[in-house]
Amino acid sequence: MDSLLPALVLFVSFFILLAIGVPISIGIIASTIMTGLVLLPLEQIVFITVQRMYTGIESFSLLAVPLFILAGNIMNNGGIARRLVNFSNAFTGKIPGSLVHTNVLGNMLFGALSGSAVAASSAIGGTLSPIQKDEGYDPAFSTSVNIASASSGLLIPPSGSIIVYSAISGGVSVSALFLAGYVPGILMGIITMLIAYFYAKKRNYKVKQHISNKERLRATLDALPSLGMIVVVVGGIVSGIFTATEGAGISVLYCTILSIIYGSLNWESFKNIIIDSARTSGMVLLLISASSAMSWIMAYSGIPGAISQALLGLTNNTILIYLIMIAILLIVGTFMDITPAILIFTPIFLPIATNLGMHPVHFGIVLILAMCIGTMTPPVGSVLFVACGISKVSIEKVFKPLLPYLIGMVVLLILMTFLPELSLFLPRLAGLL
Repeated sequence: MDSLLPALVLFVSFFILLAIGVPISIGIIASTIMTGLVLLPLEQIVFITVQRMYTGIESFSLLAVPLFILAGNIMNNGGIARRLVNFSNAFTGKIPGSLVHTNVLGNMLFGALSGSAVAASSAIGGTLSPIQKDEGYDPAFSTSVNIASASSGLLIPPSGSIIVYSAISGGVSVSALFLAGYVPGILMGIITMLIAYFYAKKRNYKVKQHISNKERLRATLDALPSLGMIVVVVGGIVSGIFTATEGAGISVLYCTILSIIYGSLNWESFKNIIIDSARTSGMVLLLISASSAMSWIMAYSGIPGAISQALLGLTNNTILIYLIMIAILLIVGTFMDITPAILIFTPIFLPIATNLGMHPVHFGIVLILAMCIGTMTPPVGSVLFVACGISKVSIEKVFKPLLPYLIGMVVLLILMTFLPELSLFLPRLAGLL
């Protein structure tokens, strides 16, 4: 009962500020201070908020986030997307609806390399959208496939979202999380391809008549240096040769050298990439620091414990509690971007999940997968808006063909929740759990 008033002030003020259009970072800071005023004097809560914001980003592991953002931006401008599209097309060209399957595979590869769903949907979708239009593909259909597959890269490592979760959860192993992300990320792509295959077959979309082994070999060799980054960075982190932060630094160096070799990076473009990356990193790190202050006020006022008791008091049925958690996370994902959602809801739901016997690595993958679904849905779906903007198709037209993919992703989320070994068997195999 003591936590009821702080909880009401925190969540009501936060959602009101979001509803009236206050930037999310400012909304988090303001609602944190307002909640703190219920418990502490103004001077004390302002001091503690600033202190917690500073200590929230005083972390070596979080340095990986801006470095991966920089690596993703270099890749987005470094000619890598076109090579991945050619590689993907070489292996999907003879499947009905080959161009949308190329889109899916390209998004999985580019998303994994860049760690950004938005970068994948814009780079791969932007490359393929005019070609798909020329080949007679329905723009709403091809856009829905681009949206559904772009977020798979948030699970397939290296992933900034996984690093953020690791930091906020108290140091859950990044290596174990990376390996745990492979199966759900790949399954996202497979589900998208299966649904796309059904519709492409139904609409008789053409396939590429002949792809020779020579063409496949050429496309593979061309893409191999780009794909090598996954082996170098993920392999190095998982094997313990270097940390996630050092791996992020290596990925920046790798992408820069590769882009220079490809002749697609000059001083002017590199300067613009640095500026753009600094802006994005500033926004992300402000979110992390603000969320750290909010996490502290929640812990201080006992809000996570109160929510945990309330949820566990509803029922002792573990399955029902998991379903309630999934429903809440899916709703949250529709109006909150993935980073602040991870930062705010990890301290609330992780103790509940672990209390029910869920492994922190398993919970992290379930949380990120739920937030991936949120990137595809209005009103705040970043991938939805970017993909629709690139293909110049309205959200209203895209939403109907997107619906089967959303249903497929929700089914996958439920399977991942109740079949933990789907995500945990690779880390177990590597001896990380």
